[in-house]
Amino acid sequence: MTTRIGRLMAGAGMAALVAGFAGYQSATLEAATTATSSFNVTANVTANCTIVAGNLGFGSYDPVVAQAASPLDQTSTLTVACTKGTNATVSLDLGTHVSGSTRRMQSGTTATEFLSYELYTTGAHSVVWNTTNTVAYTAASKASSNLTVYGRVAAGQDVETGNYSDTIVATITF
Repeated sequence: MTTRIGRLMAGAGMAALVAGFAGYQSATLEAATTATSSFNVTANVTANCTIVAGNLGFGSYDPVVAQAASPLDQTSTLTVACTKGTNATVSLDLGTHVSGSTRRMQSGTTATEFLSYELYTTGAHSVVWNTTNTVAYTAASKASSNLTVYGRVAAGQDVETGNYSDTIVATITF
């Protein structure tokens, strides 16, 4: 019996100790005070764009048969990306070997030989793509988009054999 009473008292003592500790913590927490302050978090998203121009290779030009009466058409791609919602325009210069407003590729062998060509905004080849006739672009997201450049070498040109080339600068303005 003594053992049971001893255990009972030990259990009651432990319960009183736990209750006392809980009461002490509760009193300590209730006595604490707090103060708050708020602050703003801001950022400025700026408009930005990139442009990457793919080469335009016309391939072989045959002024005697294939291109005697038919032009040589080919396409290239400009890859553009802008900050979402950015409005931009894409322009193409007239090239390194321009004569007046005519784009020309220069022969790699004879500096006085040129092959005329033009770049257009659509496959109908009706609107020349230059610094006046630009292509509008509005970014629906930051993901890149492709714009097609429609190139045409006019038929019936009397040029010597060889490799011809020109350099065009594509510009995105935003």
